[in-house]
Amino acid sequence: MAKTAIHTENAPAAIGPYSQAIKAGNTIYVSGQLPIDPKTGEFAGEDIESQTRQSLTNVQNILREAGADMENVVKTTVLLADIADFAAMNGVYAEFFSAPFPARAAFQAAALPKAAKVEIEVVAVV
Repeated sequence: MAKTAIHTENAPAAIGPYSQAIKAGNTIYVSGQLPIDPKTGEFAGEDIESQTRQSLTNVQNILREAGADMENVVKTTVLLADIADFAAMNGVYAEFFSAPFPARAAFQAAALPKAAKVEIEVVAVV
């Protein structure tokens, strides 16, 4: 099966040897997105709400580059620096998804790259 790397300037560049996303067949695998604003290279804010919103905006922009959108997402994984931020993250998350909601796993991680509060990856089907 052929796989195609997806890249957009509307999301932060990969900070390691990986692609923003890979499309394989009709599935798009979006790498974990940190809350980095691609225009500034900095976090969109210090609170969990602004960081979640930026992470999901980055996901959305990558999906659009691949010819998809948030409605195509079937699975998400949310990594939190502090699980106590779950409810606040969930409030912003609900702004980006509607029923039927994607399947999801959420975990507290010991540490995230660049000391982010959140990182979000998704799988979408087109």
